[in-house]
Amino acid sequence: MVNRRNLVAAVLLVPMALASTGAFAQGADAWKWQATIYGYLPDIGGTTTFPQTGAGSDVTLDAETIIDNLKFTFMGSLGAHNGRWGMFTDAIYMDVGNTRSGFRELSIGGVPLPGGASANASYDLKGWVWTLGGEWRVASSPTSTLDLVAGARMLDIEQTLGWEVTGDVGSIPLPGRAGESKASLTNWDAIVGVKGRFAFGDRGQWFVPYYADIGAGDSDSTWQAMGGLGYSFAWGDLVAAWRYIDYEMKSGSKIETMTFSGPAIAAVFRW
Repeated sequence: MVNRRNLVAAVLLVPMALASTGAFAQGADAWKWQATIYGYLPDIGGTTTFPQTGAGSDVTLDAETIIDNLKFTFMGSLGAHNGRWGMFTDAIYMDVGNTRSGFRELSIGGVPLPGGASANASYDLKGWVWTLGGEWRVASSPTSTLDLVAGARMLDIEQTLGWEVTGDVGSIPLPGRAGESKASLTNWDAIVGVKGRFAFGDRGQWFVPYYADIGAGDSDSTWQAMGGLGYSFAWGDLVAAWRYIDYEMKSGSKIETMTFSGPAIAAVFRW
């Protein structure tokens, strides 16, 4: 069986190699670079089952029921084009978490908390979403571009949950009434997609950027979509957009699903 990481590397290296070949064949063309810095405020969701050792029952939590505090996030990208070929990389780092008292939206051993019980819960998520790949421009005009994309995306996530059940604990076994547990994964997935922009206005200064991809590998499936509205200046662009990233993990994974969805404001610098 072909190793998934070797497959991802091959998918990524093919467009990169083609980009190098295209750049050599079009040596008269200059590389055109752009860097993007984002402010991104995503809603984070997803179901995770936190394992317990010994006789304790696993604790299941949907992240969106507890997260309402973004500690730190970084999001940026770097890309380059030479003729019809290009390459890019994009990274998101997140550190989010929250502490709740009287929290009921978790289950222990697959069973919701009894009616008279609640929990003091603390949750923390740290992780990276890193995309990199190559591009081939299939269409270009003074007002629009369309690129095909092939590459890979890495999801590296660690989640930590601490809890203490209080009140009428009912039939919850003693080891399940309090504890702390971690769940983590590092997934590499091959992706294919499209990206581009469509300009409008008297001077074409307004534009609609878009991006979409789909893939699989270590994950059962993943997809991403972004769309927005931008305005061009001599130095670069300002863009307001909405970005959505979705993951469905393979059967048996403690982290079952993850989603990131929210608005972004970006400054794009070109040289």
